[in-house]
Amino acid sequence: MSSFFGAPPFACQYVVVAGGGGGGRGIGSNSIGSGGGGAGGYRSNVAGENSGGGASAQAALMLLTGVYSIIVGAGGAGSSSSAKGGNGSSSAFDSVISTGGGGGGTRNGSESGADGGSGGGSAYVGTKGDGTAGEGFDGSGSSSASNTGGGAGGGAGAVAGNFSGSTGGAGGAGVSSSITGSTVERAGGGGGGGSSSGSGGAASGGGAAGGNASNGGSDASANTGGGGGGGGGGATNDGGDGGSGVILLSLPVQAIVAFSAGVGHSVAQVGLMNVYTITATSTTDETVTIS
Repeated sequence: MSSFFGAPPFACQYVVVAGGGGGGRGIGSNSIGSGGGGAGGYRSNVAGENSGGGASAQAALMLLTGVYSIIVGAGGAGSSSSAKGGNGSSSAFDSVISTGGGGGGTRNGSESGADGGSGGGSAYVGTKGDGTAGEGFDGSGSSSASNTGGGAGGGAGAVAGNFSGSTGGAGGAGVSSSITGSTVERAGGGGGGGSSSGSGGAASGGGAAGGNASNGGSDASANTGGGGGGGGGGATNDGGDGGSGVILLSLPVQAIVAFSAGVGHSVAQVGLMNVYTITATSTTDETVTIS
């Protein structure tokens, strides 16, 4: 332990969110909606808050002075073919790694949702994607051919909503954090696409709504890890892109923090702590130095 507040080793609180999965594509030759992308995995050790998948906050972390690796995962691409939406990329702060969200399924192609931090939703009778323990929840799927709306992506805070009839499922909720001094929900799942006669599923926490017969799935918000919306059925409607991830670090103001050149970040003081919001890394070799 430190001999006094602000001396190394430094108490560090973090939120590490991976990139969200992309939504599946609606195919013009049928009326079936596609699956929404799953949210990026969510890990947090902020006291009194949660990690994803219903887990409690992870253990307290004390950082010695030194160099630590840092990666912000990109969101997965929405599908523009018969393939399912792309999985998001993982985010990492040293040994704390969150898994990219699973892509949503596409009718007449890869109908099942992909596994990921949170699972992608299925199209038609494909199976749901599974979430990762301690990071996120499952997407939604259906075993009935009468359900023509698309399944939704799971969120870090809740399983995806079931879809029934022609309406796409609602994306699973994200997890809220007040590490920046304001409460923000991140890592929500993408909504499933509606059929040719239905509406797309809603989304929150940076996740994107599903499309309908006239629209592709919406893109998730950047730096939230939200899942992309599934494309609507009845026309060729591409899936929405997943949102990029983000890393938030809270350290005492006495800590000197320097990032390598390829790290996009900002800092704001919250009480006796500096909170660093890391929004992008240009390579997988970027670092943060703490002294």
